[in-house]
Amino acid sequence: MTDLPSTMRVVEIAAPGGPEVLTLGERPVPAVGDGELLIQVAASGVNRADCMQRRGEYPPPPGASDLLGLEVSGTVAAVGNGVLGWCEGDLVCALLAGGGYAEFCVAPAPQCLPVPPGVALVDAAALPEVAMTVWTNVFERGALSAGETLLVHGGSSGIGTMAIQLACELGSKVYVTAGSAEKCAACEALGATRAFNYREVDFVEALRAESGVGVDVVLDMIGGDYLQRNLSVLKLDGRLVIIALMGGTRAEFDLSMLMRRRLVVTGTTLRARTVEQKGAVASAVRKKVWPLVESGRVRPIIHQRWSLSEAAQAHRVMESSVHVGKLLLVVA
Repeated sequence: MTDLPSTMRVVEIAAPGGPEVLTLGERPVPAVGDGELLIQVAASGVNRADCMQRRGEYPPPPGASDLLGLEVSGTVAAVGNGVLGWCEGDLVCALLAGGGYAEFCVAPAPQCLPVPPGVALVDAAALPEVAMTVWTNVFERGALSAGETLLVHGGSSGIGTMAIQLACELGSKVYVTAGSAEKCAACEALGATRAFNYREVDFVEALRAESGVGVDVVLDMIGGDYLQRNLSVLKLDGRLVIIALMGGTRAEFDLSMLMRRRLVVTGTTLRARTVEQKGAVASAVRKKVWPLVESGRVRPIIHQRWSLSEAAQAHRVMESSVHVGKLLLVVA
């Protein structure tokens, strides 16, 4: 892109703390490196990991930008050496290790995806993190297949709403937990067979009464004392995939249950993986998920959009957990 500005607006963290520490600042536009795209950002997704980093609890990986923002959509402004298949002006969405709360960012080309036809450029910022997280955890590590059943904790979250849609479209039955009647209704509207309000019922008892035999895969964002309960609802050869630890990092469980029922417990993070590993996930998402998005059978679920200057408000909503779907910062 000709005539790039030399500086850009960004959201900076004045000091670790609450949402009020997020302030608008100015920095140089980053230079595009070999194997990278420079993206003029249209929108950036807001994720719970951003809130953790803002509080000083989740530092960026070595070499990553200290700016918040793990996913963006926008327009390719410059193409780095060695990059094939992308041109200036292309519409793109990308997974980042950081740097998305800005007017420009750089992204490794393997972590970039074309904006699916039919999806607005701004709304495409809601796709990369959830699509890649759900694909690698539910379908790769969790090995969910057609005809099996999935339990998703936090079904109304961005990840939850994507997991419901993808699993249903690929032939699985989905149960979820959520924290209100409204959230449960939203999850069922997306295709969940049943949503359990965890504030009112024990999901273990409710799921056993509903399904009779349990589920094949559990996608868990809670950790802590959910571990034993999750294992108790898995069928023989069931798989538990842990992707966040909102309920704590420590738990006790009955190892004999693991052995008797041949259960698998696994956990992953996406941010710390190599570019090559993230690129492999992006490639699988483009092949398996993007056709469903292009057809309209799977769509980004967006709760609210704010301007870049309103990042603090977006973080307050994220931490209140009142939202259904994704939160976006509109940059351009």
